Order: sequence, then structure tokens, then C-alpha cells
Amino acid sequence: MKILFFVSSMHAGGAERVAATLASAWAQRGDAVTLVCSYSGRGTCFYPLHERVQIRWLADYLAQLRWAGPLKKLWAMRRLVRETQPDVIVSFLTNVNVTVLLATRGLATPVFVCERTDPLYGDNVEPILAHLRRWTYPWADQVVVQTRQSVDHLKQVAARVRRVSVIPNPLPPDLPAARQREPVQTGRFILMAMGRLHPVKQFNGLIEVFGSLADRYPDWDLEIWGEGPMREALVAQTERLGLSARVRLPGRTTQPWIVMQRAHAFVLSSRVEGFPNTLLEAMALGLPCVALDCPSGPSELADEGRAARLVPMDDACALGAALAQLMGARADWREARGAQAAASVRGRYSLDQVLQRWDEVLCQK
Repeated sequence: MKILFFVSSMHAGGAERVAATLASAWAQRGDAVTLVCSYSGRGTCFYPLHERVQIRWLADYLAQLRWAGPLKKLWAMRRLVRETQPDVIVSFLTNVNVTVLLATRGLATPVFVCERTDPLYGDNVEPILAHLRRWTYPWADQVVVQTRQSVDHLKQVAARVRRVSVIPNPLPPDLPAARQREPVQTGRFILMAMGRLHPVKQFNGLIEVFGSLADRYPDWDLEIWGEGPMREALVAQTERLGLSARVRLPGRTTQPWIVMQRAHAFVLSSRVEGFPNTLLEAMALGLPCVALDCPSGPSELADEGRAARLVPMDDACALGAALAQLMGARADWREARGAQAAASVRGRYSLDQVLQRWDEVLCQK
């Protein structure tokens, strides 16, 4: 199968990592995959790709055009489709999806567009883009969302969409095996969180809750991995609360699984998620996890609370109680919870299972 795969960029990020995983898996099994970065700048590819994945930059096609205007990107995309003659087109992210649907209108190639955050709660969709989504998404052969909850949410923002499929993100194929034992304590225990330092991740609230528990659990520290616009505010918060020695913000890592394996527990504090890759990977590595029951994804990953502890939204007391249970428990209790989490997600979210679901959807064309 010839697959033309549009993404915004291949910078560091959850959607980009999934795009790299899928493109590489398709190429490895023999599909002809062309991955197109539609961002106006050329950029770089943060994640490794299989050698048979062809990567192209829409910026190179735009540079060949001597005229400007709002139709320039649409014309360049349409030219790429005609040049590559794909069997199917796959697109990630709302803004890219809308552009691809406009650019391919009237062509015979099936188009599968994928929402990468919760359609109802995502805060990165401007009013004009939301209007264009309502207008164009019914043109897609399928709209793919990542969770069952997102199906209803999509229909609330794009009521005329009828063809919707649910395909979760896969576990990366090179993810290490689930650990059997948590790290031996070397004086400190680590509660870990990971994500962009952005208000939607609510790390400020997590720091407040951890601060309320710090005196009861003096041998625990909080590590929040990631970068983003809230770094200065979060650093100032830790200083104000007297937690500078107990809360660390090490920055972005290219080896998230290695740092996760050092942790003793993991927490997801987001207000909204499209699909929480960090929670999935922490569970698969065998960490005991606590997650806010936000839209959308944590409840499905956690098997409605059986594989990870779910906490109601906007309930700091409940979050504190769940974290206190983890930090106050014996190591063997945490290990058992981590093993239960790993067993739950490794079967449901394996790359083979997700690729099979993609095959079923793409063959519906």
C-alpha cells in the first residue's frame, strides 16, 4: 500500500512520536510511506524513522512557487498528492486535517484524518479552525479518534460526521520490558510526572498537593520532566513553598523510559488529554500510577480504575489521598500495582494490535 502521511512537524511531541512509530512500522512491513511535514519551516526530524520512510518538507514545494496567498499551501499539497499517487492519505492534527481535506477536495484518494486531542476540550482550536472542522470533516473517508469517549465529543463539535473510528496510540516497539522490582532506595524515592510545562498539565496544582504531603513523606521527591512556557512560574512556586530541594524540573529528555524506570510512582495531573502517552508508557514499564480522570484516555488506560488509580477532576484532597497511599505503601504493594498495570496495557496497546486496527480502517476505503 502507498501511504501519504501528513503531519505538522517532526519535532519532539506525542503526536510526532506516534507518527514516527506508525510510519516506520508500515515501512518495515513493506508499505511505501511518504511522510510530509506541512509546517511552513523545514525543521528537523526529532524521532528516528525506518530507512524506507521517505520524508518530505512541504516548505521545499512552497519555495518553488513564485506567488503568495492563502491557496499556496493547498496547491502544494495537491501537487504532492498527484506526484506520489498514494492509495490512501493519513493526516494528524486538526489544522493539518482541515488543510489536507481542502487541498484534496475532488480527488479520488481516500483521506483519513486523525484528531490528536479531545475534540471537545482541546484548547488549541481557534474559532475559524473549529468552523472549518465542522465544514470539512464530513468529507473524510474516516475521522479517527483515540478513545471511545472522544467519539461523542467529536460529534458535538462536528455534528455531520458519521464515519468515526477509534484507534489508540500504540506502545513503542522498542519500549523496555516491564520491570519486576522498583528501584532500590538510595535515600530518596521519586514520584514522577512528565509533559509540556503548560497550564493544561496542571503541574502547579500537583506541586501544591505534593507540598501538602512533603512533611509526612520526607524521603519522597517530585520530578517533573518537560519544557514549556510555565517553567519560570513553576520554579518560582517551588521556591515560594520551600520545596526547591524536593521538586525538580530537569527539562526535556530524549530517553523518557530510562528516567521513568528510575521512578517509584507516576502521576498524571492533566486537565485534558487526547491520549496520555506518558501514562501508557509508565504503566507498561510497571510503575504504579495515579491519574486525574480527565477527558479523554485515563479511564480507558486504567481499565476504569482497575489498573491504575483514578482521581476525580478538581479534587485536590482525593489526589492527595491517592498519592499518600502510594508514598506510604510498602515496596511490594507498589510492585504488585505496577505489575497489574503493565499486564493490562501491554496486551491492549501493542503495536501489532494497533496496526491491525489501522488495517481494518484503511481497508474500509
